Amino acid sequence: MSFSQLTPGAVIRDGFGLIWRFVRGHPWSFAIALVGSLLFAGAIIASAKVIGWVTDSVIIPVLDKGADPDGLLVTAVLVIMAVAIAKAIGVVFRRASAGWLTFKTRQDSRNALVDHQLSLKMSWFDRQAIGNLLAVADADVDQGTGVLHPLPYATGVSFLLVGSLALIAGTDVWLGLGALIGLSVIVGFNLWGSWVTYWLWEDVQKNRGRVAALAHESFDGALTVKALGREDYVADHFQDASETLRDGLIEVYSKWRGFQTIVQALPQMLTLVLLVVGVIRIDAGFLTTGEMVTIAYLLTLLAFPTRFLGFILWEMAASLASWQRVEEVMKADDFMPYGRDLAKAGGGAAAVSGSTVGFSYDGDIPVLEGLNLDLRAGTTLAIVGPTGSGKTTLSVLLSRLWDPDTGDIHLDGRDLRSFAVSELPHEVGYVAQTAFLFDDTVANNITLGEPYDQRDIEAAAGLAGAAEFIQELRDGYETDLGERGTTLSGGQRQRIALARALIRKPRLLLLDDATSAVDPSVEAEILKSLKLAELPSTIVIVAYRPASIRLADEVVFLDQRRILAHGTHQELLLSTPGYADLVQAYENDARRMSGGGS
Repeated sequence: MSFSQLTPGAVIRDGFGLIWRFVRGHPWSFAIALVGSLLFAGAIIASAKVIGWVTDSVIIPVLDKGADPDGLLVTAVLVIMAVAIAKAIGVVFRRASAGWLTFKTRQDSRNALVDHQLSLKMSWFDRQAIGNLLAVADADVDQGTGVLHPLPYATGVSFLLVGSLALIAGTDVWLGLGALIGLSVIVGFNLWGSWVTYWLWEDVQKNRGRVAALAHESFDGALTVKALGREDYVADHFQDASETLRDGLIEVYSKWRGFQTIVQALPQMLTLVLLVVGVIRIDAGFLTTGEMVTIAYLLTLLAFPTRFLGFILWEMAASLASWQRVEEVMKADDFMPYGRDLAKAGGGAAAVSGSTVGFSYDGDIPVLEGLNLDLRAGTTLAIVGPTGSGKTTLSVLLSRLWDPDTGDIHLDGRDLRSFAVSELPHEVGYVAQTAFLFDDTVANNITLGEPYDQRDIEAAAGLAGAAEFIQELRDGYETDLGERGTTLSGGQRQRIALARALIRKPRLLLLDDATSAVDPSVEAEILKSLKLAELPSTIVIVAYRPASIRLADEVVFLDQRRILAHGTHQELLLSTPGYADLVQAYENDARRMSGGGS
C-alpha cells in the first residue's frame, strides 16, 4: 500500500493484524503477561480507591475532629501493602512473559525466514543483495517484533484507562465526560503521529538495508578495493548511504518528538481543567474531598499511560514498516520443485544422461542449447571448452543447483526433478572452484553435522590429499579455521571441500575446476587417487590442465552452447581441430608456467 493510500485506520488495522499473528504463535506467554498487566492495572485503580478511602476515613477525621486513628491505621496499612504486593506480582509476570514472548517470536521469525529462503531457487538469490537479506533477518525482524515487548503493558494500560474512566464517571458523570473527551483528543493526536511517521519508517528500513548491503559488499571486496587503491571511493559511497540513513532517522525522531512534546502537555492541561471543575463540584456538594483525591490521583497516574499509548502506536508503525520488508522475502515463491523419489540404498556409480538441454541465466541469452549427453556408470569424464562455453553451467545443472529451461537430465534413468527434497545430495556431490568453509573445526567442515566417525573423516581427507597438512595444523582435525577458512591457503580450502564431498560417497562426483588452486603435481595425484580408489562414483571434471584431461576416460568438448564432440582424449585430438587447438594452448600455458613465464 502506498502512502497516498494509507490512512490512520489502515495503520491501526494492519498493526493489530500483525500483533494478532505474533500472539497466535505463543498464546500462553501472552496470556500470562496479560494477566500480570491486568493485575498491575487493577492494583493501580485499587490504590486510587484506597487513597480516597484513607483520606475520608482516617486523615480528615483525625485532622477535623481529632479522632483516634489507631483502630483504622493498621487496616489502612495492611490494605496499602496488599495493593503494593499485587502491583509487584503483576510487574514480574508482565515483564518476564513479555520478554519471553518477544525473544521467542524473533527466534521463530528468523528460523522461518531462513527455512523459506533455503527452499527457493538459486536464481532468486542471484537477484538479491546479500547485505540487504542480512538486514532483513536482523534489523527488520528486531524492529518488526519490537511492538511485542511493551504490548502486555499497553493492554494493561488500556484496561487502566477504561477502568479509571468508569471509576471517575461513577463518581461524577461530568468529570467522567470531561476525562473521556480529553483522553480521546490525546489518543487521536497519537494516532495522527503514528500515521505521519509510518512512511518515514519505511524509508529508514530501506536505507538500513542499503547500508548493510554496501557494508557486506565492501568487506567481501576488500582485497580488490585495496589492490586498486579505491578505499576513498568505497568509503565515500558508504558515507553517502550512512548519511542518508542518519538524516532519515533524525527526521522520523524529530517529527515524533514534536508530537510527544504536545502529547506530554495535554494530560497536564486536562488534569488542571478537571481539578478546577472538581473544586466547583465539591463546593456544590456533589463530591467529597476523598472522592476528589481519588479522581486527582487517577488523573496523575493516567499522564504516563496516555503517553505510553502514543509510544505503542508509534512502535506499531515502525514494526509494520519493518515487517513489510520481512514479508517481501517470505512472499517470494520461486520455489525449487521436488518429487518423491528417494536416494538408492547401497551405492554403485550412477549413469548420467541429458536430452536437448537448454539453459539461460537471464531468460534471454542462451548458455546451452540442445545439449545431449550420455555417460556410462563409473566413467571419469572431463568437460573441456573455451572460457564462457558453459562448462560450469553444465556442472551446476548436473547437480541440480539450477534446472534446465528445456530438456531433461537423468540419473540412472530418473529425472533429477523427481527426487524428494534433500535426497539428491545423497547421490550427487558437487565441489565448486571457490571453496566455502565455515567458521568451525576442520572435522565439522567435512561432516557438516552428519554423524561420521573419525575414521571416515580421515579416509576422506586422505583421498582428497588433505590429511598431511591437516595433521600439521595446531589441533589437527579440531583446529578452528576461522571465518571462510581464512587461516588456510586456497588449495587447502579446496581439498577440505573435496573431502566434504567424498565422505558422503556420492554416486556422481562433480568437480568444477575444484583443484585449480593446488599445484599441478598435487592435482594429478589427487585425481589419480580418485580414479584408482574403490569409489562408487562416476566422476565429472571441469578441466583446464592437460594432465587432468589425460586422466579422464572420456572427454566432451563444449563450445557454441552445445557438445561438439564426445570421445577419448586421443580421438578428439584427431577428429576435432578446435579441441586440439585448445589443448595445445593449455599445453603452452602449462609449459610457460613451469618455466617461470608469466
